[in-house]
Amino acid sequence: MKIGILSDTHSKVGRSQKAINHLKQMGAEFLIHAGDIVKPEILEQLKQSGLKYMAVYGNNDARLVEFHTKYNLVQEPHYFTLANTKCKLMHLPFYMNADAEVILFGHTHVFECDFKHHTLFLNPGETCARDEPFSSCAMLEITDISFVVTQYSRAIGSEIFEETHYTFERSKK
Repeated sequence: MKIGILSDTHSKVGRSQKAINHLKQMGAEFLIHAGDIVKPEILEQLKQSGLKYMAVYGNNDARLVEFHTKYNLVQEPHYFTLANTKCKLMHLPFYMNADAEVILFGHTHVFECDFKHHTLFLNPGETCARDEPFSSCAMLEITDISFVVTQYSRAIGSEIFEETHYTFERSKK
């Protein structure tokens, strides 16, 4: 299963739409927003993508609570299963214990992809391009034997996403 992940859009509607479109073009079957959505228009973009999705509240998303029942918004930490894999979604990296196979988070605005203690820790970086001159998102492909992560990075003013790939062998159960 391919899961498209974005975070920290901070009201940048154009950049979030480009990231969603790219993730769909690259084969995403599910979308996850790791918080700091800020604008309801970005939730609408997720909904209109035609893919199943979920989004977690970030520290800048208090105004979105009125849209809780209209969109698939969850509170952190949120545990769920995708592709027979236990996952944990949060915005703030406060719950970083390895109590799931995949831990997805945002907030730092920095891409992070680390595999330790049989757990993948993944932050897709910032889609808003506030701290860096590029917009980023990630794809997580879950197979029976591995986690394949692709980081996508698009320089502001460019339409081209650069790719960096990481592969981690899953623990045998």
